[in-house]
Amino acid sequence: MATDREIPRPPESFPRESLPPESLPPPSTGRSTFVPPPPREKTLLEEYEERLFGFLQHLGEISTLTVNTARAITKPPLEIDSTIGQMESLGVRSMGIVFVSSLFIGMVMTIQFAFGLRRFGGLEYIPRVVVLSFARELAPTLTAVIVGGRIGSGMAAEVGAMNVTEQVDAIRALGADPVKKLVVPRVVAAILVMPFLSIFALGLGTIGAIFVCRFQFGISERFFMTSALDTLQMEDFVSGIAKTPAFGLIISIVGCHFGLRTTGGTEGVGMSTTRTVVVVSIVILIADFMMTKLFILITPS
Repeated sequence: MATDREIPRPPESFPRESLPPESLPPPSTGRSTFVPPPPREKTLLEEYEERLFGFLQHLGEISTLTVNTARAITKPPLEIDSTIGQMESLGVRSMGIVFVSSLFIGMVMTIQFAFGLRRFGGLEYIPRVVVLSFARELAPTLTAVIVGGRIGSGMAAEVGAMNVTEQVDAIRALGADPVKKLVVPRVVAAILVMPFLSIFALGLGTIGAIFVCRFQFGISERFFMTSALDTLQMEDFVSGIAKTPAFGLIISIVGCHFGLRTTGGTEGVGMSTTRTVVVVSIVILIADFMMTKLFILITPS
């Protein structure tokens, strides 16, 4: 007859963690893990409402930044050294792109106008049309669009990098005004250099037009300049140059605005730079239309 045997117990020195569990835990009787439902897709109306709210928010912030900049300009001390440095960075270093773009735009526009005027026997009107269009529109507007992409994106990248590395917060912690230190020198420099860049573009575009007229259509330099100066009036020159300070203000304010709103490290800096180029180009074209209508109303002749 079999007798019950005692189950041998392990020695006390045997590690208890290596022993098998005496019993398995009971199966869980609670609820399963809650998985949230996927987010609801926004309707078309909600999407447009969100975009409209974002646009109004940007517009309000840009308006506030413009007002704060205007107030900070009059407060001492004047940031002369920073402004001169920004003028060198924004103006002198942009002359290369202005040189190439204006010279070839003048040559291309001359060829295009000649192709259209030749049908009516009006090649002698090329100097008048080219110089007038350059003085009123092409020199200030195209220069602002081309240079504005470079200047605005540079401002957004510089200020945005300072913002994500908390240098802007350090300026506030030291009791200084970031608008006074960062925005004012860039705004003043952009307003001052844009008229000179526009005049530089006008001269180079005229040189490109003279070159094409001389070697392709046989129009002498003397006739070109005489015909152009007979047509061009001071109002035409002033109406073009008067737009450039406004373009400089737009470029600098938009670039600094997106720079101060930059978050998210290097990826945020890249997004701010891209947005600045797009917004600057669109706003310059809209402002150009409005100012052109205004100048035509003021000087209808």
